Amino acid sequence: MTDSHRLPEIARAFLRLGLTSFGGPIAHLAYFREDLVLRRNWITDARYAEIVALSQFLPGPASSQTAFALGWQRGGATGALTATLAFTLPSALAMILLAATVGAAPPDEGLAGGLIAGLKITAVAIVAHAVFGMARVLAPSGARAGIALAALASLSAMPTAAWMQVVVIAGGALAGLLLRVARLAEAQPQQPLRGPSRRNAALCAILFGVLLLLSPLLVGAGIPARIAEVFYRAGALVFGGGHVVLPLLEAGTVQGGLVPEASFLAGYGAAQAMPGPLFTFAGWLGQIAGGPAGAIIGLIAIFLPGFLLMAAALPFWSAISASHRARHAGAGANAAVVGVLGAALYDPVFTGGVTQSGDFALAVTLFLMLSLWRRPAWQVVITGALGGMALAL
Repeated sequence: MTDSHRLPEIARAFLRLGLTSFGGPIAHLAYFREDLVLRRNWITDARYAEIVALSQFLPGPASSQTAFALGWQRGGATGALTATLAFTLPSALAMILLAATVGAAPPDEGLAGGLIAGLKITAVAIVAHAVFGMARVLAPSGARAGIALAALASLSAMPTAAWMQVVVIAGGALAGLLLRVARLAEAQPQQPLRGPSRRNAALCAILFGVLLLLSPLLVGAGIPARIAEVFYRAGALVFGGGHVVLPLLEAGTVQGGLVPEASFLAGYGAAQAMPGPLFTFAGWLGQIAGGPAGAIIGLIAIFLPGFLLMAAALPFWSAISASHRARHAGAGANAAVVGVLGAALYDPVFTGGVTQSGDFALAVTLFLMLSLWRRPAWQVVITGALGGMALAL
């Protein structure tokens, strides 16, 4: 099947994920694994972990960069674009429409509040299922399990330092290299990760840098240009994605006079109830600051740097994957990814979703639906939402 024939399949798969992937970037990675790795067999667990590790190394929205790379594996450059649009558009359009019509804080009580709480509890089950599944595959030995535990402990000790994710994955790679943790007799993927040519990758890297260096020149050039500057800089400089980008956006939009503080907080609250990437918060902010054109500019500007970096890195990541040293380092980095997911399972996923015994019971039920009863993710999401509303009553 050619890449062009796979585009409808890619669009359907990622549109479904864009409509049902609640819970933030870590939960998104779990949804991707459940649907694309385990159910559709688009890519192996080991290859998926390589993409996740790469997205954690790079600035930008990790789950959206992972979707971009997965789309490229399945359908080339057009597949990457298709996956990105399908995954992003549902929440982006919803945030823009909400900003244009409502612009008020979302409810935190009653059935609506229970719905939001149920979606947060669903994320607990999804992420827990992903952590256990990836641990079996990526940390099967004592050495690799030790790397995962060390990564988890490091992130638990400094949970608010976004740069620690990069440090622990780099540390995992170094530990894997020194301890020689890879099983070199294990079967290798049949082909390396797909990506652009090295020439085009270098052009992407140059474009990323030029836009970052020139963006300050846009500050005094009107509201659309200011939106482009603020959101491009935020997307280019943030590690960890998701909630980590909020301080940069607050500094650029609220302190910069583009958006009132009350509107900023209301939009952030609304984003918690949305599926798909949290970076679509840019659609809300751009709409309030500059109308529909501002929303479009904000969305493009915040996602563009992460995609340029992923495109620049993919071919070089593939080129070193055949090296024995790279395989040891990659095995260590993959084990560290398990620790990263494990730390996120507790904070913010568990601490943000489970606040009472009923929440915990619902989370366990949803986990059993995934792991024991093998129910699809969309059924788990619906059950979690209904369960949250029932608990609210």
